[in-house]
Amino acid sequence: MELDVLAFGAHPDDIELTCAGTIIKLGKMGYKTGVISLTRGELGTRGTAEIRAEEFDASGKIMELDVHKALNIPDGNITVSRENKLKVIREIREYRPKLVLTFYWDVRHPDHGYTSDLVREAAFLAGLKKIDTGQKAHRPAKVIYYADRFEFKPSFIVDVTNTHEDKVRAIQAYKSQFHNPEKERYGDDETNISRPEFLEAVITRAKQYGSYIGVQYGEPFLVREPMRVDDPVQFFTENSQEGFL
Repeated sequence: MELDVLAFGAHPDDIELTCAGTIIKLGKMGYKTGVISLTRGELGTRGTAEIRAEEFDASGKIMELDVHKALNIPDGNITVSRENKLKVIREIREYRPKLVLTFYWDVRHPDHGYTSDLVREAAFLAGLKKIDTGQKAHRPAKVIYYADRFEFKPSFIVDVTNTHEDKVRAIQAYKSQFHNPEKERYGDDETNISRPEFLEAVITRAKQYGSYIGVQYGEPFLVREPMRVDDPVQFFTENSQEGFL
């Protein structure tokens, strides 16, 4: 199966927290979408790898993904190694996405930063036919970066107002990770993301970026290269919000 968009995260819940609204929106528009987690999230303080796998599956169903899988790179040990590059290259060549999404490189979690570098390098190397994986070479048209902990000046913002509720449901599928009163199953250990304020912050950020483009909820993205616009009049007219400055 060939995908239009393939998003890579380090852990099972990374895409849900960052760009799930956009992924869900694109799926509803008829595009083929996929999510790959490099690890199973086995080092998470709460829950187990088995519980997180169940939650990962449940979230994928909510997002209605065409491809949804986790690789077996060790949690806490994502490195930009030849072995890991080949793992990501194989996935890119198998699904041949037009666009690849990954973390903005300035991050708090080391695994997220290494994921950004690993995916960026693999997306380029996947286009080199002399790297032999038994597959045809394929280089995505663009690597696009989504926001994690730290903000950036976006290249563009996607209106996700109509899919925001689905994004929140996908996040809440991870009952072991986020605020949940069922502590007897998941343990009493509290983490930054298990506090009720954490999900409120995710929603507030979506409102913040939505306000920049005159909508209720938005998700920001960054590209390294300048964006080509052949007809500025048409582009900015079609994407304007009348009366919004």
